[in-house]
Amino acid sequence: MTTPCVRVPPLKLSEAEQTAVLDELMSPRFVDRAPHQVYATLLDEGRYLCSIRTMYRLLEKQHAVRERRAQRVHPVYARPELMASAPNQLWSWDITKLRTTVKWSYLYLYVVLDVYSRYIVGWLLSTRESAQLARELVEQTALRESGTQGTIDPAR
Repeated sequence: MTTPCVRVPPLKLSEAEQTAVLDELMSPRFVDRAPHQVYATLLDEGRYLCSIRTMYRLLEKQHAVRERRAQRVHPVYARPELMASAPNQLWSWDITKLRTTVKWSYLYLYVVLDVYSRYIVGWLLSTRESAQLARELVEQTALRESGTQGTIDPAR
């Protein structure tokens, strides 16, 4: 039985040439550069080691095909979590745009919710959206609710 003939490409780099290319790619000068940039820089200097694809092939063989630039690792931040264990400890508010029968005309519904009970503690319907209206709604709601259930600081 004959052994199958393994055809070796005539232009294949020798082990010494492969080592030279890998040494160049892993040098401090090129360690954070893509093979395209290394190839272009070496050509500008008048040096040709191998093709870009061969550079990628050699890096892949060494398990070095990855993001070569130093990447910043972002710290893990704890997501803030607001919790209420009783009514009137925490409120949330929102503005919703409501369509009317007139085209391009809207009403704005301002709503203040108690997070614990999901009870609507205040609302306002207006033809415009304004920070002043929102502030007045929260202040009036705080005054109304402070009389019924303990003290509420409207500046909170």
